[in-house]
Amino acid sequence: MPELPEVETVRRGLEPALAGQRLARVEARRPDLRFPLPIDFVQRLTGARIGALARRAKYLLAPLDRGDTLVMHLGMSGRFEIERPAGAARPGGFHYAADPDPKHAHILFETEAGTRVTYYDPRRFGYMALLDTDSLDQHPWFAGLGPEPLSKAFDADRLVEQFAGRKQGPKTLLLDQRVVAGLGNIYVCEALHRARISPFKPAGRISRPRLERLATAVREVLIAAIEAGGSTLRDYAAADGALGYFQQSFRAYGREGEPCPNPGCKGVIARAVQSGRSTFYCPRCQT
Repeated sequence: MPELPEVETVRRGLEPALAGQRLARVEARRPDLRFPLPIDFVQRLTGARIGALARRAKYLLAPLDRGDTLVMHLGMSGRFEIERPAGAARPGGFHYAADPDPKHAHILFETEAGTRVTYYDPRRFGYMALLDTDSLDQHPWFAGLGPEPLSKAFDADRLVEQFAGRKQGPKTLLLDQRVVAGLGNIYVCEALHRARISPFKPAGRISRPRLERLATAVREVLIAAIEAGGSTLRDYAAADGALGYFQQSFRAYGREGEPCPNPGCKGVIARAVQSGRSTFYCPRCQT
């Protein structure tokens, strides 16, 4: 599933194509994705002007001048393609990605400026909805979300509060969207490795100085990943559409059996399974 940096890269790619634009035509080629689309989905979007695109956790938000917000979640395989007279672009780089197939082109947005944005989703785990903008924070999808990991609300104080007395490992808690919003398996593995903290250690037994290091590592790894995705914005017209290069910088994720890259460590990256997900870590320096 695309994680926060990939979703943010998609937002940045869609922003110049959609922000401030009026939708001249909307086409829903099927009545549902993961969930049914609103019955009046096309009618409520056609003619609406989109404001500045935003992101909350792994959701893309497109506020409309009619009082609604188009909420979009990419699921596991959702992708966008932007078509302009100058060529096509695919905003967002993913560690596991497939080229868009026309038979999976489910939603089409066309602006008055002539730009066409097509949503592809082979597995249809993504979803879209139109929610009231003023009460968006109270919707079940958003009401229980923790702070954004790049916001001032996420720091060592937050981790101390949320980890206090907890027996679960820090990886389990960081993946809990109520603790912090938007983190996924890949970047939690990377942050824990940078902070040299075991994913299995009872979270309540991790000292505050180490939690300060972890909060910093979370921010650093997300910023680096966003910058890696953002650095490909100028290449959207590339024929192969391959965007996002942070996977080339993974220090732990997917590197089972390789030497640990942390300075001074002579360990080897290992893999374990936690709650059905792969955890990559160094048994030697992550304590």
